[in-house]
Amino acid sequence: MASLSILPAPEISRMSINLDSRKKRRISFDCNSVLCEHSKDIIDSFPVLNSPDYFLKPCMNELVQRVIENPDYCSRVPDFTIGRVGYGYIKFLGNTDVRRLELDQIVKFQRHEVIVYDDENSKPVVGEGLNKAAEVTLIVNVPNLTWGKEQVDRIAYKLKQSTERQGATFISFDPDNGLWKFLVPHFSRFGLSDDEAEDIAMDDAPVLEDRLGLDGDKVADIDEEHQMETSEPELSHSLPAHLGLDPGKMKEMRMLMFPNEDLDESEDFREQTSHHMTSLTKRNVRPSQKISQRNSHQDSLPVVRKTPLALLEYNPGNDKSSPGSILMVQQNKNLAVRKSKMGGFELDISHVTPLTDNYSRNVVDAALFMGRSFRAGWGPNGVLLHTGKPICSSSSQRVLSSVINVEKVAIDKVVRDGKEKVQKELINYALEAPLSLHKELYHEEEEVRFGPFSLKLQKVVSDRVALSDICRSYIGIIEKQLEVAGLSRSAKLFLNHQDVKEDSAEIDTEALPLIRRADFSCWLQESVSHLVQEDVSDLSGSGYLEHLFFLLTGRELDSAVELAISNGDVRLACLLSQAGGSTVNRNDILQQLDLWRRNGMDFNYIEKERMKLYELLAGNIHDALQDFTIDWKRFLGLLMWHHLPPNSSLTLIFRSYQQLLDQEKAPWPVPIYIDEGPANGFVSNNKHSDLLYYLMLLHSKEEEEIGFLKTMFSSFSSTDDPLDYHMIWHHRGILEAVGAFTSDDLHALDMGFVAQLLSQGLCHWAIYVVLHIPFREDHPYLHVIVIREILFQFCETWSSVDSQRQFIKDLGVPSEWMHEALAVYYNYHGDFIKALDHFIECANWQRAHSIFMMSVAHSLFLSANHSEIWRIATSMDDRKSEIENWDLGAGIYILFYLLKSSLQEDPDTMVQQEPLESQNKSCRSFIGRLNESLAVWGDRLPVEARVAYSKMAEEICELLLTYLSSDPSRETQLSCFETAFNAPLPEDVRSTHLQDAVSLFSLYLSETGQISA
Repeated sequence: MASLSILPAPEISRMSINLDSRKKRRISFDCNSVLCEHSKDIIDSFPVLNSPDYFLKPCMNELVQRVIENPDYCSRVPDFTIGRVGYGYIKFLGNTDVRRLELDQIVKFQRHEVIVYDDENSKPVVGEGLNKAAEVTLIVNVPNLTWGKEQVDRIAYKLKQSTERQGATFISFDPDNGLWKFLVPHFSRFGLSDDEAEDIAMDDAPVLEDRLGLDGDKVADIDEEHQMETSEPELSHSLPAHLGLDPGKMKEMRMLMFPNEDLDESEDFREQTSHHMTSLTKRNVRPSQKISQRNSHQDSLPVVRKTPLALLEYNPGNDKSSPGSILMVQQNKNLAVRKSKMGGFELDISHVTPLTDNYSRNVVDAALFMGRSFRAGWGPNGVLLHTGKPICSSSSQRVLSSVINVEKVAIDKVVRDGKEKVQKELINYALEAPLSLHKELYHEEEEVRFGPFSLKLQKVVSDRVALSDICRSYIGIIEKQLEVAGLSRSAKLFLNHQDVKEDSAEIDTEALPLIRRADFSCWLQESVSHLVQEDVSDLSGSGYLEHLFFLLTGRELDSAVELAISNGDVRLACLLSQAGGSTVNRNDILQQLDLWRRNGMDFNYIEKERMKLYELLAGNIHDALQDFTIDWKRFLGLLMWHHLPPNSSLTLIFRSYQQLLDQEKAPWPVPIYIDEGPANGFVSNNKHSDLLYYLMLLHSKEEEEIGFLKTMFSSFSSTDDPLDYHMIWHHRGILEAVGAFTSDDLHALDMGFVAQLLSQGLCHWAIYVVLHIPFREDHPYLHVIVIREILFQFCETWSSVDSQRQFIKDLGVPSEWMHEALAVYYNYHGDFIKALDHFIECANWQRAHSIFMMSVAHSLFLSANHSEIWRIATSMDDRKSEIENWDLGAGIYILFYLLKSSLQEDPDTMVQQEPLESQNKSCRSFIGRLNESLAVWGDRLPVEARVAYSKMAEEICELLLTYLSSDPSRETQLSCFETAFNAPLPEDVRSTHLQDAVSLFSLYLSETGQISA
């Protein structure tokens, strides 16, 4: 970290007002002072401070006066403060016991840090001595010339991170005087590490120069002392210097051999002023040089960095060095080597993580961990490149670090068939068709302004009357998706579930509660019918009573009655026909069972399966299911059909099920992909809940607060694919449209669906989804950031499809954003003319002007495409006030064409031609601007641009010299040749003009001689 001299902060200056009076003496007391009136114990209780640049508050004189008034004052000094001039100070909160403390041995201020109790063995417990809570103020020595708010915020953010990492609490950072304040609970070492301090200086110092004040000499002494303590050997990154070559000559050779190597990088570098090129760290300058710089600061410009010495010492032009010798180390430097702080990567295993439990398929954890340890990088559409073991590999074989694994997150699983191939039909039915239906619904638009631009955020609005029609439309799309050939079994299972579930939304209408209950009962009966048939098919032929029980779990009463009659059990058939009816019949059966039990009836004479039927018909569903496991939907049906009264509302049914679930007396509402068979490759988790269950909760919550939305709209509530959000996004949108709930905190759902769409190149639909994200005051630029990110990252995709491009325009996305993305894309691929047009369209005039000058103009000029140059240059002419160096850039070409046109005017026309002297003046001005332009643009201009400048100068000079005969004055004619000699012309053309000038001058001399004769 370079040492920078700054004035002490005003607050520290006031606290050290008595510093000079005791700077040259040791703070001690003899027996001749006032304290001799007191005992020696009181004298010995004073703290000791030997360092001259340290100060106290209260000062030592005030401390003496307080002890005279109260001998125990040193044992409880309020807000005791100790500091060092130019470094900072510490204010210990509350009362502090400072008796017999050697303060400068305990508290050590250094550059950007303070250490209290350096020796851990002598440190008291927390709360005693100086090992207690305190407010620390350190001076951060960085230059604050031309600081902007963004730079100040960046430094404050770094300081806050450093503070929190050390267990302290950040308070503030004052950029005017560099005061960094934070609160510590106790002490060891607090401050910036060397790397952190260097980062702040390198990132935020526009010009590195010393700041001296009225007492600069005093602070310079402190800085010099610190420099000598922290000096270190200078290193160089110059390859020519390492090889013993002349760096200057090597640079010239590189520019001749590779003139276009760094055009793009040099543009940004040249935009800085020349003094920014010298903003390098001062640790490349020796301490003696720093002192001389401070002494001559008022009379000299900022010191430009010279080429530093390398590990292989290079001494060009030094005749005293032995020929052919290269020193491997620098000799006689007498510089202390700073110890580097070593640290390794430690994994905290005190908490359970996916790594400690050997979980797989944790995409984010894998990327973060592997990126930190083994170098990893994300590519587009979920591509992960890393040098470690494949994420889902179970092999214990070691892998080579030189092998790069390319793995892809399965975002597109929903559009793949059973053979893992992407099908266009699935893309259409799974993604595009539902979104097209969503777009046809009625939308409300809200225009939100973002600076000069605006976006139209959208929201679907509907009523519950139209909900059934909307659901039927979605069901039609799902049915078409089921017809796609090669669809995997898990996908069909999921789509069947979606098909039935969407139809269930028809119950959420304004119809009567009993009708809604009947509709829900019919849906539930249909959704479990296939499960009933599976159980029946597993029975042996003789177990007709079990067959009846399974039919009752699916409310297939007609089939149950027919089966009982066919087996001659007419009385049971009569009971079955009344199942789920009046509660009077249930009570009669229940009373009969109780009567049998009271009378001691031997139930061994009744089949066990028949008793299950009786219990079920009596409404005792738990007794009927004692040794039978049933899925949660059929349990819900039994609760509604056989246990609760037939006129119970859906709200009562759902709450009753939830109550039993809380008591662990009901099966968990697992999603269908777990309930009806786990999907391939995924471990079943019985704590996942089905979307239908959440819909039931949503219906029964009524006006209560909803706290399960994030879980409800996670992908696991309806599909086994953790990255599939394509249907759950539509569920959320329709439920919000009918007013079932309102939420602005489901960004994971929105962005997950956006990622799915982008993986298939559907950029226009991804932007459509982004525009449906609710606006939040705490994230006002979320939509802008995401949309611009899509436009830039997927520019090649949406720009190559006209329908997508038009769709994005129709959504109201500002065209300037699209042109800016296209400009960056074409500039990256080297199509500079298209990039220039798009930069002009997005009003990035400075960037457009730079590309025009460095990549486009000379190419068009040398190919004689002058009309295109004129078109582009004049299109930027109206904004020339916003373009740096316009007159020395594109303005050169406009001036060339105007001047050329004026010189080419036909002398036979009626327009009076300008005199030669006036034309020469115009040409001289143009030539001067050409030369100035070459100087300003420098090596940013390629060789072809210099050739174009030479061609322009040659044409102008040729036209000027053709009019020499129009003015008989030899002085004017010779002045025209002088103008031509100043132009950047080829040597052969310059030689020709020189010969003509010599001839004209000879003629002039002869004419002058004749006149004088």
